[in-house]
Amino acid sequence: MFCRTTSLVLVLLIPFGVGCQVEQRPPARAASPVPSGFTIPADSLIPSGVEGISIRRGRALVLNTRDSLPDHVGNKLRCTSCHLDGGVRRDAMPLIGVYARFPQYRTRSNIVERMEDRVNDCFLRSMNGRPLDVEGADMRDMVAWFGWISRGVPVGGVVPGVGMPQVEPLEPDPASGARLYGESCARCHGAAGEGTVIAPPVWGDSSYNIGAGMARLRTLAAFLRTNMPYDLPGSLTDQQAYDLAAYVNGQPRPDLAGKERDWPAGNPPPDVAYPTKASPARQAPR
Repeated sequence: MFCRTTSLVLVLLIPFGVGCQVEQRPPARAASPVPSGFTIPADSLIPSGVEGISIRRGRALVLNTRDSLPDHVGNKLRCTSCHLDGGVRRDAMPLIGVYARFPQYRTRSNIVERMEDRVNDCFLRSMNGRPLDVEGADMRDMVAWFGWISRGVPVGGVVPGVGMPQVEPLEPDPASGARLYGESCARCHGAAGEGTVIAPPVWGDSSYNIGAGMARLRTLAAFLRTNMPYDLPGSLTDQQAYDLAAYVNGQPRPDLAGKERDWPAGNPPPDVAYPTKASPARQAPR
């Protein structure tokens, strides 16, 4: 089943691919391969034996999620479709330090979640699939990898470059976004958003579903503004990022059963495009 927003917007993020062209402007934010002040532990330091096997397999699952876990991924995405450069690029939702930030309270579920809960949330929403067994080897290995690249980050610590810089809300123009997509993005992501060999799908049954974080206008706009095009990050204006996000998230994508139970405390963000049981009468986001 597909969903389409009833307004200009909807609710993993997806890279808008290598080779996309836009009018070049001075990057708004300097790109860096990893968050400043942090060094990824060298492979030579990965321990031998069972622990090292688990860490290395966890990395492989993050890099090759769909191929490695086909029973749990329902589209053509993988973890690094959103967490760029293997999950270590700053301002692109890096996975560095994530191990030190759980358990944490999340408003969407209104509970304190473990890291395993958050991982399975991505499998359900961003990858439109099925959750992993929280006690199984797949989950254990992924968490082992997150822990390894988070070495040195104190519990509750903040790594510079975590998450994404937010963009001030703007009124989007989806028609302008459609033109920009056709001119600059289709060559990598396909004219119908279906993806290509160098970039993942951004709508349709092979992309993230309506309940994914990337299906929110402000989230996708922030991701595009900072990280796309992949080889020229920061070259989009704030307005272009919003226009593109509105166009992409206005296209059909899979539904998510049970999405009406999100934000049970009645505090959904302003850019969520579907009603919830706790807030059935909220207005369409702008």
